[in-house]
Amino acid sequence: MAEAPQPSLTTADDPSSSDEETVKDDREEDRIADFLEEELQDGPITVSPIGPGSIASRYRELASASAQDTPSDDGSTDAIPRRVGSPAGSFLSIPDDSPSAQGSVASFPSTSSMLPSRSSRPGLSSPTPSFRPFDRRFQSRISSPSNLSPRPSSPAFLAGHSRSVSVTSQLLLDPGGETESPSPPWEVVRWTKLKRMNGQAFSEAGKRNFGTPTCLAVSASIVLGTSKGIILMFDYNQNLKMIIGPGTRAVESGPITSIAVSADHTTVAGGHANGNIFTWDTARVARPFLSIPHLDPTQTHGKITDGHIPNAAVTHLGFLGTRHTALVSADDRGMAFSHLATRGTGAFGRTVKTTRILGRYPDSKPPSGKTLKPSTVLAFASLPLGNVEMATDSLGLTAMLTPYLLVIVSTTPIAQTQHKSARPKEVAAHSAMTGCLAWFPAVKLKVADPVTGSEMSKVKLVYCWSNILTVLDVDEIPAEDKEKPPSLSFHPRSRWKCEEAIVAVQWLSRSVLTVLTITQRLIVLEDRSMRMTEAFDLMHKHIYHVDRFSKQLHSLVEQLDEEDTTMHGVVADAFYMSFKAYKGRLFLLGFNDVSIGALSNWADRLIALMEHGDYIGAIRLATSYYTGDANKLTIGLPEDTNLRHSMVLDKLLEIMAASLKYAFGQRQKKREAADDSHLHELAETCFVACQSIGDADFLFDDMYQWYEEADLEGIFLETLEPYILDKSITAVPPVVVKAMVSHFVAKGWESRLEEMICHMDTATFDLDQITQLCKQHSLYEALIYVWNQALNDFITPLIDLLALLVPPTQNGVYSESGNEEIYGVNANAFKIFIYLSYILTGRVYPTGAALQEDIAQKAKAELYWFLFSGKSITWPKGSRRRFLTRPTQSQEPSFPYLRIILKLDAPSLLSALNEAFEDSFLNDSPEKQLNGAPGRDLPEEQVFGLTVDRQYIVSILMEIMNSADFTPADTIYLDMFIARNMPKYPQYLLFTDTTLTKVLIGLCKFPGEDLAEDAQLSAEYLLSVYQPPDLADLITLFKEAGFYRILKRIYRVDRQYGKLLQTYFEDPEDRDEVFQCIEQCFRPQTGLSRRQVQDARLVIEEHAEELVEIDPEKTAKTIAKYAPELHRHILDSASGQPGLQYSYLKTILESGKEPSHDRSSDRDLVEQYLQLMCKFDPSHVSDYVGLVQSTNLRLEKLLPAMEETGVIDAAVILMAKEGQVQEAMGRLIKHLETLESALSGLLTGAESQHDAFDLQEAAEALMQALQQYIRVGIWLCQGQTKTVRDAGPARRKQKSPTNDALSPDETLWLELIDTSVQITRKVSMSLEADQGDAPPKTNGDAWLHQADAETLDKDKLLGLLRSLVQNTFTALLTSTSTPPVSSTLAKSSRGIGANLSFLRILRAFLSRAAVSSPNLADLRAVLSSIFSAYAYEESILRLSSRLLERSLFVSVNQAVELRQRGWRPKGSTCEACGRRVWGPGVAGNVFEAWEERQSAEEKRRQQRKALLSVTPGQNGGKGKSPASGSRDFGESEEYNGNGKGKGKDLSPRIEQHAERDQEDEGGAGAQELATKENTNAGETIPGQGPAALGALVVLACRHVYHQTCLDAVLAKESVGRSNGYGKEREYRCPIDG
Repeated sequence: MAEAPQPSLTTADDPSSSDEETVKDDREEDRIADFLEEELQDGPITVSPIGPGSIASRYRELASASAQDTPSDDGSTDAIPRRVGSPAGSFLSIPDDSPSAQGSVASFPSTSSMLPSRSSRPGLSSPTPSFRPFDRRFQSRISSPSNLSPRPSSPAFLAGHSRSVSVTSQLLLDPGGETESPSPPWEVVRWTKLKRMNGQAFSEAGKRNFGTPTCLAVSASIVLGTSKGIILMFDYNQNLKMIIGPGTRAVESGPITSIAVSADHTTVAGGHANGNIFTWDTARVARPFLSIPHLDPTQTHGKITDGHIPNAAVTHLGFLGTRHTALVSADDRGMAFSHLATRGTGAFGRTVKTTRILGRYPDSKPPSGKTLKPSTVLAFASLPLGNVEMATDSLGLTAMLTPYLLVIVSTTPIAQTQHKSARPKEVAAHSAMTGCLAWFPAVKLKVADPVTGSEMSKVKLVYCWSNILTVLDVDEIPAEDKEKPPSLSFHPRSRWKCEEAIVAVQWLSRSVLTVLTITQRLIVLEDRSMRMTEAFDLMHKHIYHVDRFSKQLHSLVEQLDEEDTTMHGVVADAFYMSFKAYKGRLFLLGFNDVSIGALSNWADRLIALMEHGDYIGAIRLATSYYTGDANKLTIGLPEDTNLRHSMVLDKLLEIMAASLKYAFGQRQKKREAADDSHLHELAETCFVACQSIGDADFLFDDMYQWYEEADLEGIFLETLEPYILDKSITAVPPVVVKAMVSHFVAKGWESRLEEMICHMDTATFDLDQITQLCKQHSLYEALIYVWNQALNDFITPLIDLLALLVPPTQNGVYSESGNEEIYGVNANAFKIFIYLSYILTGRVYPTGAALQEDIAQKAKAELYWFLFSGKSITWPKGSRRRFLTRPTQSQEPSFPYLRIILKLDAPSLLSALNEAFEDSFLNDSPEKQLNGAPGRDLPEEQVFGLTVDRQYIVSILMEIMNSADFTPADTIYLDMFIARNMPKYPQYLLFTDTTLTKVLIGLCKFPGEDLAEDAQLSAEYLLSVYQPPDLADLITLFKEAGFYRILKRIYRVDRQYGKLLQTYFEDPEDRDEVFQCIEQCFRPQTGLSRRQVQDARLVIEEHAEELVEIDPEKTAKTIAKYAPELHRHILDSASGQPGLQYSYLKTILESGKEPSHDRSSDRDLVEQYLQLMCKFDPSHVSDYVGLVQSTNLRLEKLLPAMEETGVIDAAVILMAKEGQVQEAMGRLIKHLETLESALSGLLTGAESQHDAFDLQEAAEALMQALQQYIRVGIWLCQGQTKTVRDAGPARRKQKSPTNDALSPDETLWLELIDTSVQITRKVSMSLEADQGDAPPKTNGDAWLHQADAETLDKDKLLGLLRSLVQNTFTALLTSTSTPPVSSTLAKSSRGIGANLSFLRILRAFLSRAAVSSPNLADLRAVLSSIFSAYAYEESILRLSSRLLERSLFVSVNQAVELRQRGWRPKGSTCEACGRRVWGPGVAGNVFEAWEERQSAEEKRRQQRKALLSVTPGQNGGKGKSPASGSRDFGESEEYNGNGKGKGKDLSPRIEQHAERDQEDEGGAGAQELATKENTNAGETIPGQGPAALGALVVLACRHVYHQTCLDAVLAKESVGRSNGYGKEREYRCPIDG
């Protein structure tokens, strides 16, 4: 193990942490800190890296997630070519329609390796084809937004780069994942067991002498309460200082259940299980300082004084303020009290006044109308004192938490409720019932709060119900009267929801909370953010807990209502007395020991990582500490940024230095097995750290030296690249720059190197070195950047680029032998165009940033002087070197530099000048004149450059680019340039008419079609501000050039609409707009003269065919609207294209609007349309024929077309509408016979078919066609039948045939039926012949025929075939059937015999069939098909009738069964007279009476049947019971009442029309069967007895009476009543009511 480089890495407490100062007296602070350090530190901390695995795997994985892809051999992931290879890159750009001087940022991607192909035009010297050069904006590669040179992103800007690898943040990851999150190498809390204390308190001897510890209190001492009522006090050296209670009444009061220590640590109070409270002065513990006994049993009834009731354990206890004689307490019965002792001498001289502040005595009566729920005090605490005096100190604030409420009361001067809060609704339903709270007093801060800016913190309370934690702020509001105390305001500030119930909570510091859950899990929270920073298990600590609340709350839990979400499922044990915090330390009381713990601070964690060998993780964690991304509050770092930086900076630098030393030392030892990947990671981590702390010197002074000595400077340089590109690092030492150039050139990454140089500060460059390196490696963009930025020299870079063009030229013309060299080595020369574009528009090349105004003015002036001074120059000034473009000749041409650039690429130069024209530098502004005034001492180049303007530039260009030196392929660009800029700057550009006309002529004579659009657009620009005098001559050139937009504009302005329309037809790019032009011409608002309209009409007639070809639908709509008389002409013009004719006619005839022309023309169009429809849409012909309004269509013209195309249904419909019904039927029958012949032939020749599947499809298609046309025939017959039926009776009488003769409509039916039957017979024979009479086959033919027969579905074909006859006869029956006049009970005729028309047709059909087929066997199958339709209908009717009858039978049967059941009386005697009414011993001829009753009922039944045969039945009234005497209830006759009880009779009633037969003796005719509706309904049973007694009545209560007896009883009570004659009577039972 190697020691740490600096001893400062040792653990040190943070002197800036002010959160620990929670009490005024800090006397013990030093001793506590010394004790903790003594326990935790045994010697100096050393950094102990671990062998080969020093890079922790978890950090490697995290870092690899953000690492870049490994570059390819040429240095980039996309294999970007290392060298510029295309001159086309010099002007590639993006379109930009909005001119902008300074804002046009264009790109210049010069890294493409693909060269543009030369134009095929002869004489084109420019290697670049034209793609709208004046609509582009130059854009350099480096300033391009596209990522043409992929590079690794800066680690400083990776999302969460530093935080994602922070081990502290690892603890915040969701633990629900499948993989277990790694644990940090440090202990989150460093626990220390107090062995000496535990040996005295938890040993067998200690437990025997003092009892087991039951509660804990912590202040300047550690105080334990025991089960024997004794208090043990230890100091922080674990010495037992005091044993309080032995030999006093305290040991007789039961176990200590609560302990409190006064603010000055001199008084201790103990609460006991029997309700007694004793306070002890630590200076004199022989006897109690105060004794507060519980109430005597005699005192509990009188309520004279307040106090704890006997045997109510004091579970909570606390001192108020600084006083020793003021306490508050609470017991497990839910009661709380304040105790105030008077002054006196000694314990006996003081009296204690106790006041109840919460709860009710057990025997007190609850308030009226309210029920008291069981309650207890789950949590209780008085406000401790802070280190600053506050008004709350004198109020004695006490917070109490019950299962239902949080109550905060002030006990001084009187008890008063200050705040109440109900349990939050977010508490989980049926969760464990827990409650806890803790105060944090107001303290004075060393550093103002960064959020509030206050130097004092507020009093705050944290309280928890179940799993919901809330932080409550307490604000003091000063009273208007200064003598009155301030009022308090309570505001819930934060709320946090835990995953499980919280059993204890403590403030570890002002900003850090510790929470203990029911599963003994410790959670550390930040106060303001409520962010969980740490979480770990304490189950192994065996924290002491006891059940203190379930006894009081058991009824609340046992009576749990599952629907009441406010209830809890279980009451948790108490943990609050075992979990305490003091001065940033945690104290735990366990079952077997006491532990003290402290959160590891930031320095401890860094040391732990270093000892673990994870130096990269340590650097990242230290960086997060510096930037404030880590949980600084929980690790002892201050919130103040400057203070935190000063603490962490030195540590971070030391860790980086030690890490570099260790990493490269390990590599030196194991060079052969060295893996440099971790050095990449270390470099990135150190760069992020140095960027965070703003110290680049460490990178280049210390870190670079390590990598350079190990020959790994490439790792350093590649890591440096993204920081240079994002300008995080701009100053790089020359030695590093030189190494960077060498490394990137060796890797072939010149483009990336150039980009880096162009983002660096040139003030730090060694100019000789960098320029030499750039020239050596052809880094021209970087070279230009250095010349411009470092030396403000803008001409030298231009000369360097032009020098690349001089060798390949001879006499100013590029030789063919030089082309290869241009496209290869000297391709950088094409960067001259974007360079000019950037500088002349005031931008830095190549980054695109804006130049300073004065530098930009100087640069522009110098470049304009260089190009347009007209002579070769000597540069640098003072030298004798003149830059020549033709070194082999004695004389230079005028404007040599401009000429050579134009020869190189005229379009690109003119495009750059087009951008430069937008700059205000070329304006004649006063500022420009002032800068060039004679009073200023300016060099020649700047003076001349300030005089250059747009007019001068264009004049020079026109002089140079004459037809003798430049081809039209180049001069066309000058014409475009002039034409486009003339309307932009009319005040700066002046040209003669001759010049502008020449420009227009030049534009019309463009050399290639690729320039046609640009040339026309340029001419449009020019014509917008210039009106040529000889426009007529130019029109001819415009036509030859195809400038149709210009021609349209001219003709429209001159109102030459004929020529305008002609131009639209000639323009191949805009032919669709011809319809808009026609509308404009013929629209009345246009105001055209008759001559103009005629000219337009002639053009339309001349181009009629073209018009239809463009869009027949639009043509039809337009012509129909404006010139309908041209329909015939247009259709004739398109005679060779029937498809267009059809679309045209469809638009005008089926658009929903009637054409406005004569009937004959309409007929011609409709007939032509129908003829074309037969060809293009035959399925629509019949529909259209049925809808067409014209009734004078010529059949002789339409029928041939319809027959030729097979549209027979339409022909039949058309003939029928013309009244030719018989002819239509004949034509239809002919077509049906044709289809039958085709089907028969297909089936007969099936043996020669080799594709049975196609045969089946063809047969089915023919069958469907037969069905379709049979339906057409049915429609024809039905229409004729309806016509005859709708005719008047007289007409029908005149035309009524004889009984044997058929009417015309019947004849049609006969023809159709006969045809369908014949087709069915013939095709059936063909199918049978094909199946049974086929000749035998041999070998393969036999197998093939067998396959065909098996594949052909003849059953399906026969079914389709028979449906022809069935459908025909069904339609005939439907059409000829006469609906019944009225419905009677007699059976209506369903057969064919009731229809005379049907019989005549059938008789005629059979007669005809008998003649054609004498053998009846031939017609058997046909007749079977005919009658199957009727058999099917009849079977359906029979089935329906059977189902209806069955349902009716079931309903009637159920009703009869219900009526036959009867009611059984309770007894056999009448309840009134006592005589027997049924059973053995009953008097009278009961059986004979029953027989007579049955015979009477049978007679009446016969009468009803006879009545039903005449009239339908009706619902009748109630039946009567004429029988007399007793009756057998088991065989009761039909019941005619309403049923028993509340039920209704389910059987139908038939009204009795015949009179009843008079019954025999006994006056039975007067007897009735009575029933009582609703609940008193009864059933009468005829009984045997005296004639005066009559029938029997059985009531719902099963009492039985003679009817006469019941009437007599009810008459006395005036209860019985009659509803009138013929209606049943109602009874109630005299016994049961």
